Amino acid sequence: MRLKICHNTRYDYREPVPYGLQQIRLRPVSSSTQTVHDWSVRIEGGREEVMFHDQHLNLVDLISVDPDAHFVSITCEGEVETRDTAGVVGPHNGPAPLWYFQRQTRLTRPGAGVAALLAPLANTGREPLDTLHALSQLIAGAMPYQTAGTHAATTVEESIATGYGVCQDHAQVFISVARELGFPARYVSGYLMMNDRIDQEASHAWAEAHIEGLGWVGFDVSNCIAPDERYVRIATGLDYREAAPVSGVVFGGGTESMIVSLQVQQ
Repeated sequence: MRLKICHNTRYDYREPVPYGLQQIRLRPVSSSTQTVHDWSVRIEGGREEVMFHDQHLNLVDLISVDPDAHFVSITCEGEVETRDTAGVVGPHNGPAPLWYFQRQTRLTRPGAGVAALLAPLANTGREPLDTLHALSQLIAGAMPYQTAGTHAATTVEESIATGYGVCQDHAQVFISVARELGFPARYVSGYLMMNDRIDQEASHAWAEAHIEGLGWVGFDVSNCIAPDERYVRIATGLDYREAAPVSGVVFGGGTESMIVSLQVQQ
């Protein structure tokens, strides 16, 4: 499937910004599941300082905010050809070893909530793939999708306690439990084309776990499916923070507001 994507994120500041730096992870790379035919990133209110690959091989733009800017606009657009591999991404590559992906972070650190999800899955004798599919279904049942109540800094224990979550929460809870089960696991940010619309509400997130003999395999808890040809992978990390589309610091500027516009279509 060939997908056309146009994604704009605009930050408006009540007062001029004297200084700011942002890391942008919004460039897809070609892989076993996708081929990038065309992609561009356009910045207004700032400029690109350098482009680099991070420790997860994500392609990152480091931009500086123009002195005294009142807004920053980031527009990404291009075309990506995707393939349905039943969620299988394949062998691990990159400088980070597999054991690195079993390390819990501040956002994924397990507690009583993770332990409760882990209990029915431990020592069941299931095949690894069946165990991880069961985990995805368990989380979806315990934490129905709901957009209010969590935010970018919400930990897995906090989201489990609320009893619901969004794709970010679902992915991080899956990652935390999978690591406790002994699987390397990582967070994936990207795009999902919903079949009933062109204008999407937001970018998407899901999880991947590494299974011996298969490699990395994706699990979209929020939609209870394996990622297919409607998905475009952008960045991966140990948690949301390492794969966030935009992150950084801005000094001054007063109140900040953000508007996101995203279109994904065949």
